[in-house]
Amino acid sequence: MKKRPAEAELIYNWNLKGRRAALAPTVQFYDETLRDGIQGPSITDPPLEAKLKILELEEALGIDAIDLGLPGAGPRAVADVTALAEHHVAHKMTIKPSCAARTHINDIRPIAEISQKTGLEIEVMAFLGTSPIRQYAENWDLDRLLKLSGDAIEFAVRENLPVTFVTEDTVRSRPETLQPLFLNAIEKGAARLCLCDTVGHVTPDGVRNLIWWTRNLIEGTGEEIGIDWHGHNDRGLAVANSIFAAEFGADRIHGTALGIGERVGNAALDQILINFKLMGEIDNDLTRLVEWCQTVSEACRWPIPLNYPVMGDDAFRTATGVHAAAVIKAQRKGDHWLADRIYSGVPAGEFGKQQRIEVGHMSGLSNVEFWLEIQGVESREGLAAHILGEAKARNRVLADAEVHRLIEAFPG
Repeated sequence: MKKRPAEAELIYNWNLKGRRAALAPTVQFYDETLRDGIQGPSITDPPLEAKLKILELEEALGIDAIDLGLPGAGPRAVADVTALAEHHVAHKMTIKPSCAARTHINDIRPIAEISQKTGLEIEVMAFLGTSPIRQYAENWDLDRLLKLSGDAIEFAVRENLPVTFVTEDTVRSRPETLQPLFLNAIEKGAARLCLCDTVGHVTPDGVRNLIWWTRNLIEGTGEEIGIDWHGHNDRGLAVANSIFAAEFGADRIHGTALGIGERVGNAALDQILINFKLMGEIDNDLTRLVEWCQTVSEACRWPIPLNYPVMGDDAFRTATGVHAAAVIKAQRKGDHWLADRIYSGVPAGEFGKQQRIEVGHMSGLSNVEFWLEIQGVESREGLAAHILGEAKARNRVLADAEVHRLIEAFPG
């Protein structure tokens, strides 16, 4: 068999032209599924057993950090976070645990108590709204913001907990507000700053401007302070913005499984990981990514849309004649690499899936013949043409069971 040309000869990659920069060498990924994700109005808070499995799968996927929950929400949240922390310790996990908290000592105290009880260092993600519209609604001024954040950060540091200062709605906040807040947070002991697109407002230009401004501010302090990026998907830009954020200098990227979360959701961490893997920026073993998403889907009672990237049932299906013919020709060459890419920007095999050729009203004869071959059905004269004729009379793709009934009813 003729040797297949190198990948670079078969796929011209415009993505590399004029690319801004490589990612930070220590870029990390932070999962918010069990906190921000379950705040979605149609999401069911998973039972503890499911949360433990989600934690285990994230460890297997090499996700760097996880938000275990918001203990300040009440006794159930405290119990679940404690159990997750104990499970983390018992299994000697490496994923870094954290908990969300308002910039209020009463929210941070239960985190400290869980940390002391389990012996696990838990990062405090202390959040505070900083945009002018939020300040107006809450009747807050800068002095109050400085006191709330400063007191909370100091308390957490005294409890020997690492702190990230999270500014809600950062992307709509004024620089003259952010500057003193960030400098105060760093002075009080915050190790990281989290920039949030809380309402899904920002575009890639805004991502660039905010991160570059923040990086310059940090450099002026002489401190080593990390930058988190936390995005929502109200404009449908969350995943793209997250990729831009990493390229513009954020070194920890937030998201949730399947993009679940408030309103239309967060950045989809599964899609972010897939893109970074295909970009060659990470080498995480993502073979259990589908299992992770399916576990979250079932536990949260959130069905995966049919057309959802990679995870959806339609992601690697085709019944269109031209598309199917190309895939079939590649498979007949015995070249699974080629078949996985000829009509797919994502190679199914790398994520535990496979290309599927089906039969419908847009199919050609080759679809039917290949379907019969894959199903192990003996070809008979006129059978494929009969099935295709029946498919053309419909307005949709035929289910496998329907094709089998046509086979059974075919004379001869």
